[in-house]
Amino acid sequence: MKRAFIVTLGCRLNQADSALIADRLRSAGYEISDGSGGVDLVVINSCAVTAQAVAKSRRALAKWRRTFPDAEIVVTGCAAEAEFDKFSAGGLADAVLTNPDKREIIGSPAHLRSREMTAASFSEHAEGYFPFRHRALVKIQEGCNNFCTYCIVPHVRGRERSRRVDEVLTECRNLIASGVPEIVLTGVNTCAYESDGWNLGRLVREICSFDGDFRVRLSSTEPHPNNLALLESLRECGGRFCRFLHLSLQHGDNAILRAMNRHYSREEYAEFVAAARSVFPYLHVGTDVIAGFPGEGEKEFESSLEFVRSMEFANVHVFTYSPRPGTPAAGFAKRVSPETAAARHEKLAVAAAESAARFRASQVGMELPVIFEEEKHGMLHGWSDNYLAVSVPVGSFPAGRIVNVRLA
Repeated sequence: MKRAFIVTLGCRLNQADSALIADRLRSAGYEISDGSGGVDLVVINSCAVTAQAVAKSRRALAKWRRTFPDAEIVVTGCAAEAEFDKFSAGGLADAVLTNPDKREIIGSPAHLRSREMTAASFSEHAEGYFPFRHRALVKIQEGCNNFCTYCIVPHVRGRERSRRVDEVLTECRNLIASGVPEIVLTGVNTCAYESDGWNLGRLVREICSFDGDFRVRLSSTEPHPNNLALLESLRECGGRFCRFLHLSLQHGDNAILRAMNRHYSREEYAEFVAAARSVFPYLHVGTDVIAGFPGEGEKEFESSLEFVRSMEFANVHVFTYSPRPGTPAAGFAKRVSPETAAARHEKLAVAAAESAARFRASQVGMELPVIFEEEKHGMLHGWSDNYLAVSVPVGSFPAGRIVNVRLA
């Protein structure tokens, strides 16, 4: 039997895409490998969210070509979409597949370049395969209509479209029946889900109604006009819904939000977070924040820093602005110097670490539902429903099941 190894860079949606690729390869007779020993095929599912991510994807291609010189190497994902010609050149990759073409990874001619990314809905005709993990990421949505001025995603993922609801529900049922303890619903903008009259709230409620010992988590979400209505649906899920929302902020100053083409104010963002916390006590609220966006003066940065501190986030991913060719912001004036951007990044990171520590301290002594996923150095490592890392000695609890653990 041939062996295939999948390298995944970037977001949870890429992880879900890789699981679908794994299923297609299994159907074609491949054994999915963890990269140990020899392999016949390497699939690199690349990322393009920043210039650094694209560079990392290029390094991954070179690394795995050196590691497996005789294997067939296929590059797909967002970096392959953004820089198709560059990944095709040089002879390191045997094939380069754009995002839509990854569905045809078996039997596709090399160097396809499809542009069919505009349909309202789609089917994958595959189900995620997760041989090396307990949590399952289920792709429900693709693409984005927001066109934030800094973001390459709409150009590499296309316009918003949703996966057919019958396919999503079938995949979730099968995963739960196989014993998967956590379903993570993922997409570029999951809150925009709409298929055959089903929105995200109805979808989550239906999945939560299935029989079995499992829970449901939403991956990263965008501020969206329907979010307040979504909260009521999530409330109806009871303890099956993980107390976790990663709601992208990007900046805490309204002038910069407008320059970014974000479609909300900081006041509206704060209103939704307050409403969510009133529904779910000790909700983990995470976010993304950019430092050094063009036009960010000291006043705008201090405004953003103050807002980030006031929100008491449980987790903040801090990014330094990275110009992406083809996006409007790449041509904006009033660029922030690298030194200033780095200093602002550090201030945001300190504020993020302080609020994360306060959130964890608030949970000490509480009993939390945890799924342990990994054994390392005599310890089991896992995650609570509100996304706190929890570690216990091996043998204390079983792995791959929801267990209650008192946080010390």
